[in-house]
Amino acid sequence: MEEVGCDGFAAYHAFLEVHPQEFVDLLNTVLINVTSFFRDTDAWDVLRRDVVPRILERKGDSGPIRIWSVGCATGEEPYSLAMLLAELLGTTEFCRRVKIYATDLDDAALDTARHATYSAREVESVPEPLLERYFDHANGQYVFQRELRKCVIFGRHNVVSDAPISRIDLLICRNLLIYLEADTQGVVLPRLHYALVNDGFLFLGKAETQLARSRMFEAVNLKSRIFSKVPQEWRRTAGGSLTIAGDGGGSRANQQLRLLESIVDSSSTGYLAVNAEGVLVFANAHARRLFDVEENDIGRPFHDLTISYRPTELRSRIEEVRNSGRMVRIDHQPFTRTGAEPMRLTIEVAPLCSRDGKPFATLLSFFDTSRIFLLQQEVEAAQESLETTIEELRSSNEELETTNEELQSTNEELETTNEELQSTNEELETMNEELRSTNDELEVTNDEMRRQSEEVGEYRRYSESILRSIDVGIIVLDDNLIVQAWNRWSENIWGLRNDDVTGEPFLDLDIGLPVQMLRRPLQDILETQAPAEPVEMEAMDRRGRRISCRIRISPLLYDNRQARGAILIIEDVTERARSDAFASYLGRIIGKSRNEVYFLDPVTFSVQLVNKGAEEKLGHSPDALRQIALHDLMPDIDAIAFTKLVAPLLQGEKAEIVFETTIERSDGSMRPAELCMQYFREEQPPILVALAHDVTERQRIGLSDDRLEAAPG
Repeated sequence: MEEVGCDGFAAYHAFLEVHPQEFVDLLNTVLINVTSFFRDTDAWDVLRRDVVPRILERKGDSGPIRIWSVGCATGEEPYSLAMLLAELLGTTEFCRRVKIYATDLDDAALDTARHATYSAREVESVPEPLLERYFDHANGQYVFQRELRKCVIFGRHNVVSDAPISRIDLLICRNLLIYLEADTQGVVLPRLHYALVNDGFLFLGKAETQLARSRMFEAVNLKSRIFSKVPQEWRRTAGGSLTIAGDGGGSRANQQLRLLESIVDSSSTGYLAVNAEGVLVFANAHARRLFDVEENDIGRPFHDLTISYRPTELRSRIEEVRNSGRMVRIDHQPFTRTGAEPMRLTIEVAPLCSRDGKPFATLLSFFDTSRIFLLQQEVEAAQESLETTIEELRSSNEELETTNEELQSTNEELETTNEELQSTNEELETMNEELRSTNDELEVTNDEMRRQSEEVGEYRRYSESILRSIDVGIIVLDDNLIVQAWNRWSENIWGLRNDDVTGEPFLDLDIGLPVQMLRRPLQDILETQAPAEPVEMEAMDRRGRRISCRIRISPLLYDNRQARGAILIIEDVTERARSDAFASYLGRIIGKSRNEVYFLDPVTFSVQLVNKGAEEKLGHSPDALRQIALHDLMPDIDAIAFTKLVAPLLQGEKAEIVFETTIERSDGSMRPAELCMQYFREEQPPILVALAHDVTERQRIGLSDDRLEAAPG
């Protein structure tokens, strides 16, 4: 009241009416989440030594064990139970057999419990061996082991109003009942009693001294506040039937008989009675209408009637009841009457005993459980749908399993607890919201996958466009020499489309290329995983034109591992071969030419290469010429003047330079010559070429012309 500024109870009550959220804040203030691992160690020792072994003995080697921790707070109590049972059963057997349901009203505490992360101070009470075995230590925090955590199911539950979880072997409700009024305790204790199996155990807190004084429980260890369930049997009067007051006229027996007959005939349950000789001795009105039993059928042998085998075989069940003395129940048997809707019948076969305890007949009771069966199917269908979603989120898994158990318990009390079913439906709506949230996350994931798929498709199209654009043949083979890729160049040259050859053995293709000659190189590539030397061979394209092909074969490697196939790169070198042949031919002609050809270093002007004509006219050997600069052969020009003369050519100012000079032979004789020099800067390395023409004959012809002009007449 101080926090919200209220002076009295009336003002605070009015504040609550106006602000519903204040109820939540008030509840969080009142609830005391006081808990710790193995709180009250002596009581836990008794539980481990005296109680859990009895549960394990009763369950055998494979029976499931169900435990409920009511008011679990931040999870220390259910995790203590998990460690205790894992020590006795082993982790594998624990995960297979044990389910621990942990419930509380405080959502914040439940969230902390689901994360199972505790500080060093909070785990001080955990024995050191258990701490090392069942907790992971990281960043100063202790996280409970994941495998065991999956078997602990947390959920929000109000033990006063919500349906209890059923078939519980051990129920722990420590220091919760002391906060409840006596009337509320009277509501809670029967719910805890109902939740336990007949020989189940209740473990209360040390402060709860008077609450266990109930005829529903008996003490196992009063000091440790451990109790066992006392089964509540249905009791009837000593006479085995009801009695009524007489009318004073001695007709009490007849009146009682008529009353009993009216009660039985007006019942919605069908009853048949078969005596020890197997004769049908009784059928109430509902049974006669349901199974078409006539008046004359009373007194006939039961095995002669249709009801003895329809809706199910009952003669063996009657015999079983007579031999064992125990009731037999047959659930939800399908039954259809002519012109009526199909229905489900639950049949109970029970012995009828006289006052001395001896059986004298067998009673067959038929209950219409069609609606329960349909509801059960709906619940089971909802359960299957929820279990499918369990794997997606761990917290959703815990909520779904808790809800599933509540649904099963609600189904058992469906006819008397409609309000509990409504509470469960509200929890299902909450789960549907979580499922919708999960669906949104899946849609985001799908969008991401779709984007990645588009990127992969774009990358594939990009790769295919590269293959189509390459002006050589690309053929990709797998390790069985089956064609995997065939680019456009190959389609144009060999006349086969990619779709026609993909998946076909390469060595079986009928194309202008002699593929059989490549068998051995391809096998060597797959074995050695090393590129082979290029192979040149003659082929014929799809137009019948003969071409020369240069084929390079490389291994197809994945992450630099073993070869997964081979790649063939095929080039049409027909024109190149012709060009190479022509160049070779031209080189031979120039080499044999009588004209002088000098290849010079553009820096030192030393002779790098000369043809046969220059070699013969100069009289020097090729080795001797490589030691001589061109201007050294010209007595009338020095190196500086020659460099200035050639400079415009080397600088790109002129395409060629032509000049006349005198060249000295090896024997010292001189001869006039005309030099034409060109610089090929694009070559690697750049080269300076000089073409020399001997002009001796030209001068002689010139002298003859002068003489002719000077001659008389």
